[in-house]
Amino acid sequence: MATINDNYLKLPGSYLFAEIGRRVAAYKEAHPEADIIRLGIGDVTQPLPAVCIEAMHKAVDEMAHKETFRGYGPEQGYEFLTKAILKNNYESKGIHFGTDEIFVSDGSKSDTGNIQEIFGSADKVAITDPVYPVYLDTNVMAGRTGSLKEDGHFEGVTYLPCTAENNFAPDLPKERVDMLYLCCPNNPTGTTLSREELTKWVNWAKENDTVILFDAAYAAYITEPDVPTTIYEIPGAKDVAIEFRSFSKTAGFTGTRCGYTIVPHTVTGKAADGSRVEYNKLWNRRHTTKFNGTAYIVQRGAAAIYTEEGQKQVKELVGYYLENARIIREGLTKAGLEVYGGINAPYIWLKTPNNMKSWDFFDLLLKQVNIVGTPGAGFGPCGEGYFRLTSFGNREDTLRAVERFQQLKF
Repeated sequence: MATINDNYLKLPGSYLFAEIGRRVAAYKEAHPEADIIRLGIGDVTQPLPAVCIEAMHKAVDEMAHKETFRGYGPEQGYEFLTKAILKNNYESKGIHFGTDEIFVSDGSKSDTGNIQEIFGSADKVAITDPVYPVYLDTNVMAGRTGSLKEDGHFEGVTYLPCTAENNFAPDLPKERVDMLYLCCPNNPTGTTLSREELTKWVNWAKENDTVILFDAAYAAYITEPDVPTTIYEIPGAKDVAIEFRSFSKTAGFTGTRCGYTIVPHTVTGKAADGSRVEYNKLWNRRHTTKFNGTAYIVQRGAAAIYTEEGQKQVKELVGYYLENARIIREGLTKAGLEVYGGINAPYIWLKTPNNMKSWDFFDLLLKQVNIVGTPGAGFGPCGEGYFRLTSFGNREDTLRAVERFQQLKF
């Protein structure tokens, strides 16, 4: 008889955003006339940059002719994209990688979830709390976390609380860990780590032989000069950090799917015989075994953002969402709410009024003013009492949502 992976049964309830969808669908069915404004799931609403559309159209035409048709491409990504990424995002800052240290994929969600496969099953994991659910859930599925306790934490995970009391900047672990997930700009809190703070983490990782899994999917939204756009701006990071990046929120590729991961040759782990092995070697094997590469047409569209016109259009797109974030942040502050984030990130993290539970606030928003957000409790126990809104809506809906917040009765 076939058996199941019992680790899946340790996961509490449904995936966060599936539960949101279920509740909204039920409400919509009961109230078909409701004009619902969705500021919950971090999906973009504006069209792809024109340069991307043009590049993809050209790539489609190439696929129509024998001379320019392409089948399987390199699993790690076409050089026209990998070289453009390295030149613009790293070499421009004096950071150098080989093209065999970058892996193009279908997005950073996949990579941040899959990366745990190349680590030992007994490795100790640390995550911030609240946290993007994929980091934790995939480690639960792998059997690395132990069982769920009554307080909402898994017994085998080291949690790093991020609350208003520590300005949403986690303290260093009091015990050594093998794998450490950091997200900056942070999802869900919309906050960041300064250069000084990130240097502290890199130094700690070097001292403790810990690998930092650094999610920089929202790096394009950084506006303050003291916040690094890549962890590799920090000396020594190449020895301890794997970085994940995405085109989803940078260039609107949520439905087109493209991202990449940097795995330096200098990041190593210990094998059973005590020797050191490059994680790059392991990830390359995993990547080429389980993935056939991102579509050529998509990669052509992604590469187009690195042209002069592409950079201009991406800056305008990111600026549009950052303006939405400003509107939400200032509007909610005016409405008497305590808000964070929205300066270097497309997320607003607000304190629920009157110590209301976050799912109760979700229901209140949906029923009173037909706004959908994301309950903080869905990101971890320390997210209880907080709530996330995204700035990825269109401008009209963003303005209408802020007006509705003024009418909200706590």
